[in-house]
Amino acid sequence: MNGTFEIAGTVLTYADAALVASALAVGILIVMLLVAWRRAVARSERGRVLEAQFAEIARAQSEMQGRMQTIAEVFGSRQSDLVKGLSERMDGLGHKLGQSLSDNTRRTHDDLSRLAERLAVIDKAQQNITSLSSQVVELQKVLSNKQTRGAFGEARMQAIIQDGLPNGAYRFQAPLSNGNRPDCLILFPNGAPSLVVDAKFPLEGWNAIRAADGPEASRAAETAFRRDVIKHVQDIASRYQIVGETHDTAFMFVPSESIFADIHERFEDVIQRAHRARVVIVSPSLLMLSVQVVMSLLRDVRMREQAHVIQQEVVKLLDDVSRLDDRVRRLQTHFAQANKDIEEIAISSRKIQKRGSDITDVEIEPEKPLAQKRQSPANSDGPPELPFHTYRA
Repeated sequence: MNGTFEIAGTVLTYADAALVASALAVGILIVMLLVAWRRAVARSERGRVLEAQFAEIARAQSEMQGRMQTIAEVFGSRQSDLVKGLSERMDGLGHKLGQSLSDNTRRTHDDLSRLAERLAVIDKAQQNITSLSSQVVELQKVLSNKQTRGAFGEARMQAIIQDGLPNGAYRFQAPLSNGNRPDCLILFPNGAPSLVVDAKFPLEGWNAIRAADGPEASRAAETAFRRDVIKHVQDIASRYQIVGETHDTAFMFVPSESIFADIHERFEDVIQRAHRARVVIVSPSLLMLSVQVVMSLLRDVRMREQAHVIQQEVVKLLDDVSRLDDRVRRLQTHFAQANKDIEEIAISSRKIQKRGSDITDVEIEPEKPLAQKRQSPANSDGPPELPFHTYRA
């Protein structure tokens, strides 16, 4: 323990080292105490500051809570108003939307109904078009065959004649004196010659004109059609025009208005040849007009035939009128006599009324007692009074 040692050129003993160590330890302890004291002081000051800050924070938090509660109340009231407004607007919007949907549904239903009606009309028109198409096809088949086409034209001519003339004014396929049989004979009264109507129109040449592709083919078809029509006109004139039996003019019936118009427009030479041969090309409308004219002539002839009957009826009618005039005059005389009698009856009635008024105007004195009546003849100076029934008006 008494040994020595050297530190940095200084020789120290162990006792000195212990003292130094003790001194150092005491110094370190003092320093630590100072530090701890300072830390304690600092902590106490911080605590006060923290407490002040905590107090300030608590006050601010309470103020914040109050403000938050106020804001929550304001937000709650505004939220209720907002919810109420939104509910009212949503109700109005829902009502408008429902009304708009109902209107749109009704308009859509009406549009669909009209569309269904139009579709029904279109469907019916389509059915009619389909039916007409089939009829046109059948008509084309009929017109493509010469025999059936002739029968078609003859049937149409017969329908027009039958609709316009009475029975007995026409004859179909009637034989002539030369053995020929025209399609129709229109009979005139009083032994006048009959009018011939032919319904066999050469339609092959017309179909060839329509089917021609170029100008050369069209000219060739027109030449053939012109030749066929002129030949048919000459055949009508040579077969059916008989002096004294048939009229000097014959009809060639064309069953189509368009063909008739095209012939008059493009084949003027054919029309002139037909006129010179006294053959008139007629369409359905012209044949109908001619039939109406013939019907007027027949009506005039029948009126002339019945003229004497009409005259007799007129004479009888005049006799009836004269008898009616006599009866009216007699009736007028009876009315005049009746008026005279009525006037005389009125005069008598007025006289009776006058006499009745005179009777009611008479003044009657009251009746006297019996004693006075007995004394009155002797005492009175005038004539005796008579009873009431002795007075006369």
